[in-house]
Amino acid sequence: MNYRILGKTGEKVSVLGFGCMRLPVIGGDMKNINISETTRMIRYAIDHGVNYIDTAFIYHGCKSEEAVAQALRDGYREKVFLATKLPVWNVNNYEDMERLLDKQLSNLETECIDFYLVHSLNRSYWAKLVGLGLFDFLRSAKDKGKVKHLGFSFHDDYDVFQKIVDSFPWSFCQIQYNYLDENFQAGKKGLEYAAKSGLGVVIMEPLRGGSLANGLTPQAKEIIEQAPMKKDPAEWALRWVWNHSEVGVVLSGMTEMNHVIANVQYAEQSEVSLTPEEKDVISSVQRTYLDKRQISCTACKYCMPCPSGVDIPQCFEYYNRAHMMENVKAARFWYNRISKASNCTECGQCETHCPQNIPIKDKLKEVAGLFETDDAIQSPAG
Repeated sequence: MNYRILGKTGEKVSVLGFGCMRLPVIGGDMKNINISETTRMIRYAIDHGVNYIDTAFIYHGCKSEEAVAQALRDGYREKVFLATKLPVWNVNNYEDMERLLDKQLSNLETECIDFYLVHSLNRSYWAKLVGLGLFDFLRSAKDKGKVKHLGFSFHDDYDVFQKIVDSFPWSFCQIQYNYLDENFQAGKKGLEYAAKSGLGVVIMEPLRGGSLANGLTPQAKEIIEQAPMKKDPAEWALRWVWNHSEVGVVLSGMTEMNHVIANVQYAEQSEVSLTPEEKDVISSVQRTYLDKRQISCTACKYCMPCPSGVDIPQCFEYYNRAHMMENVKAARFWYNRISKASNCTECGQCETHCPQNIPIKDKLKEVAGLFETDDAIQSPAG
């Protein structure tokens, strides 16, 4: 196993982290975690050098933390850095933050959480939590020895990310990053800004929920299969993320033992830089997805602010991603976190400022038609 120093935390972490959002379950019930198999998988990972275990209060219907605690018995807790997250959607006052942290300590059967994150921050959650005294809570939790390193996981645009980084002396952050999300949410700019600010960077969704491992489009799959360098799609994706020196640990949500075995093997090559030829293969795969974009929005934001509050660039981003990944369901989850396209009053102000001459009013109607249905996804992400 290879290790990297995680920013200003100074901790030496394994380049591969075990993400506990997709543990094996029984009978398809996400709350019914297969404890024996989970324990076997986590302990195999630890025995082979993985020392960063990531979970969250909300994962597996609030059962993941307890499952992780069981897997870390028998001396395994002392071998790892344990990370979990404050469930921001359950916080309505300062006391909720204290209560939830104490509950998490109990769930995890530990006296101190090594890496404690504020979960899934975006513009609205951030404003709410700051108003409820988040900073005082975090400082108090650290002073009391309940947590060691403070960070946040993030799902919004770069401007919000930079604001959050600059607002508190964080030690680390967790962002979504993979070869299709290079410019999505915090993106490469966020990765570089965090590293420049001294934050350790933890990467989630390096395989985009498995879609870059076993859900590639036929065109992308053909490129990888015909490449002279024979690698599994998951290895291509992980190696691309590890090829960024700013990255500390890459989380993988592993559901089967063969995932653990393979990822541990891939991690052994994490410090071998990608060759120009290998980068070309990934660039070719990227282009097959980008060619499916439906709206030529560059996210310049000249159309903003919208008088009706519509987040126009984000609406177009999720619409494009639904077509790129051929997955409306996944894109709809993120779309449901922003101000909707249907709020548009067709004032036309945005169109006078768009350098791409996009017929924004018409395109927003298409976005609303695709996403605004009754079967919206409700479960939070990493």
